[in-house]
Amino acid sequence: MCVGGFVLDAPVAGSETSAVRACVIFNPAAKGQKAERFRRCLDAIAAECALKRTTAPGDARALAAEAIRAGFETIFAAGGDGTLNEVLNGFADAPDGFSRARLGLLPLGTVNVFARELGIPLQPDAAWQLLRCAGERRIDLPCVEHGGAHERKRHYFAQMAGAGLDARAIELVSWSHKKRIGPLAYVVAGVKALAEKQARITVRVERRASSVEGANDPGPRPVALDSPPGGGQLILIGNGRLYGGSFRVFPGADACDGLLDVCIFPRANWLTLIRCALPLLLGKRLPEGAVRRFRSESFALLSESPAPFEIDGELAGHLPASFSVKRAGLRVLVPEKGDG
Repeated sequence: MCVGGFVLDAPVAGSETSAVRACVIFNPAAKGQKAERFRRCLDAIAAECALKRTTAPGDARALAAEAIRAGFETIFAAGGDGTLNEVLNGFADAPDGFSRARLGLLPLGTVNVFARELGIPLQPDAAWQLLRCAGERRIDLPCVEHGGAHERKRHYFAQMAGAGLDARAIELVSWSHKKRIGPLAYVVAGVKALAEKQARITVRVERRASSVEGANDPGPRPVALDSPPGGGQLILIGNGRLYGGSFRVFPGADACDGLLDVCIFPRANWLTLIRCALPLLLGKRLPEGAVRRFRSESFALLSESPAPFEIDGELAGHLPASFSVKRAGLRVLVPEKGDG
């Protein structure tokens, strides 16, 4: 079934029309070949849905929340993983945003991991043609909470998160390098991060314990598990199979199982890099002997020394942080089977 009903945003404030259903949030100043191809098909897009332009960081989040409050039912994020994450958190800012609207993705970024996971074409014009008549799928919705007791923050993410070395590399990425050499900019930053002393990150998992029947039984209670999984110097978290592009870092992950897949590197050093590089480059997978894995619906990451974390490839804060997932919490547009 086609998404249907796409028309340009009504110019009159407060006008009542059920035809206004979808909008595309994009950065008109975006650079690169993908952005140029996207701009060439703007006229066709504008004939079917509203266009909402960002002018500064954070605008995509505000525009997504505003669109949902205005009654838009489909919100397209036209950009990279960072734009996607802004739009996703805009859903959270609108009352019942995740149930009222669904997410579409037109990939314009450097890596576009979430688009790859969903099977969306990486060229925005091709993605638009497929998603115009896309099917809807419900997938799990992860989130992270962090900050002090009086400034607790919650951020949602779609595909992946990480703490330790990968987040530090993102922190060190040069914007000019990223635009000039693409994904290799993360490699350069990663080499810089490897030269630094790595923080030790502890993983704390809470599960519901079975209760003992009795008149005074308080019911199931959270129990902290110290081992497994233990901890390490690099923790990667996946809602899907892919990380950093087409690398299957979480080969058993399922975005519909209500669990997050966690990959722990006990050491993040040159030896680990050498051990993992060839299997990743040739087979797109990690050597299982180099990592430990577990799945959980909630857990916390802690560190005695400063340790950054990222979500969907964007620096989000510093540990401690608590991660959880809501099963089937996000509505997304995906190509129908057989498309493309």
